[in-house]
Amino acid sequence: MDPMAFTPVFKPSGDTRSQYRTNDGPGSIEIAVESDETFHRPAAILPLDDAIDVRIEALQQLIRRLRNGALGKRPRLSRLTALQKSRLVQLLQTHDIQRAGGGPREVAATVLRSKQAKLRAIEWKDSAARRKAVRLLHEGNTLVAGGYLKLLMGG
Repeated sequence: MDPMAFTPVFKPSGDTRSQYRTNDGPGSIEIAVESDETFHRPAAILPLDDAIDVRIEALQQLIRRLRNGALGKRPRLSRLTALQKSRLVQLLQTHDIQRAGGGPREVAATVLRSKQAKLRAIEWKDSAARRKAVRLLHEGNTLVAGGYLKLLMGG
């Protein structure tokens, strides 16, 4: 592969020179490089795990992008419905709230926009909003910890 194929496709991203990203919308790809030499002898390392098929698909997409500039259509299984996108946004917002020190009440108020988040403790304990917020917290943590691979594999 021509090492110059990387230059028009990837632009520096972030604070360091080691992060590069395509700038072409939702199908963008991000790579990390260890040195400038990486562009002259590119290689891919893929873990042999349950998500190997998804990883190979992503690598094939990268190679197509480098060869002819087109990402092509995403695989059918990785296309998300509007409902799935909305749910993922909720889960990621929930995870962000938890990382910032928030709990179920903050999730109920912010993500679910529930008035039940303002209930007194005894009423809050048995509320539907609390139960849903706790589920979102659990599912958000699972997603960030690697559950997204199951989603990409069509699960």
